Amino acid sequence: MNTMTATAEDRPIWPALIKGWRRKCPNCGNGPLLKGYLKVRDHCAVCKEDFTPQRADDGPAYLTILFVGHLMAPLLHIVFVTWRPEPLIMFTIFAVGAVALSLYLLPRLKGAVVAFQWARRMHGFDNSRG
Repeated sequence: MNTMTATAEDRPIWPALIKGWRRKCPNCGNGPLLKGYLKVRDHCAVCKEDFTPQRADDGPAYLTILFVGHLMAPLLHIVFVTWRPEPLIMFTIFAVGAVALSLYLLPRLKGAVVAFQWARRMHGFDNSRG
């Protein structure tokens, strides 16, 4: 049969993405994927899955900027048109909101990107066990 079908059945993408979003191992879902804030572990502490093939690079940062920008820009417009707050107050609220949302999303998106690579057997994940 087709190897892509076997891969999709072998490593389903949505469960892996959910585990990655939770910053857990995409294989077992129990071991932590990250050590510290953004550093990916070399292997899972529970199932010993090798994470060294991952190449997340700038993908999570790009996705974070994309999501925060697309959420904050319309919200900024709606707040300004509806309530007309003082510029300094609006700047402060949206600056804090953008930083907080970015700090929340970045490690979760990094986990999801690594999990996506694992599920699709990218960058050498096909050679690891599983």
